[in-house]
Amino acid sequence: MARIYTTEITSDQLLSDNPLHQRLLKPYVAAVDLVHGDLLEVGCGEGRGIRQILPRVRSYSAIDKIEEAIESLRQKFPEAKLVAGNLPPLPYAEASFDSVISFQVIEHIQDDTFFLKEIHRVLRPGGIALITTPNRVQSLSRNPWHVREYTAEELSRLAVTIFSQVEMKGITGNDKVMAYHQKNRESVNRLMRWDVLDLQHRLPAVLLRIPYDLMNRLNRNRLQRSADSLVAGISHEDYLVTDRASEALDLFLIVRKAGA
Repeated sequence: MARIYTTEITSDQLLSDNPLHQRLLKPYVAAVDLVHGDLLEVGCGEGRGIRQILPRVRSYSAIDKIEEAIESLRQKFPEAKLVAGNLPPLPYAEASFDSVISFQVIEHIQDDTFFLKEIHRVLRPGGIALITTPNRVQSLSRNPWHVREYTAEELSRLAVTIFSQVEMKGITGNDKVMAYHQKNRESVNRLMRWDVLDLQHRLPAVLLRIPYDLMNRLNRNRLQRSADSLVAGISHEDYLVTDRASEALDLFLIVRKAGA
């Protein structure tokens, strides 16, 4: 399968990406005990968690804008129903799915209210949706690939306008993960000292994407060289679902559509 990634689309093949790859894998592991029936993944990327999800549902459908990724996944998972296309809207009929998952996607969507309304629309009564996104209070710098980031309170406040049941959890880490996160924070802060004009917040996002990717890759490689065993030793089991969402690395939103 062709590898299609920036530092925003983390590779599972690069050792320097391992801590973030494992962090992004954790929601899929956590989802297996929550999802059921006919499932839709909104923004599946390169299919990081399909192997975890497929055995737990009756059918798996997914949509993503990266056509090359979708075509490769079709060859790898012929039993899945995969669509390439921009979103929202979602190209599915009302009440088509029992479960929806969308991990690290909503921060890229211009109209986040419409995005959540579309997830609500395609869910069957009583259906569940799981959504993750970075916790803004833990972000190390501006990410020019993101339209916005949320606090736990902000995302909950948006979700309750659309869904009948809203539960906000988070993805955090054990001591090993937080040691890496602290090293990462210190390294990013050292790099940010050169941004004396605060260009990361003043320039248009499109102008920051190439330097952001270059500096992010440089930083991950540097962290690997300085703490190789720590970087290599982190697994998804080192990431934990927590009720203390406001302090988590990522927000883990669980919403349900009212029953019939």
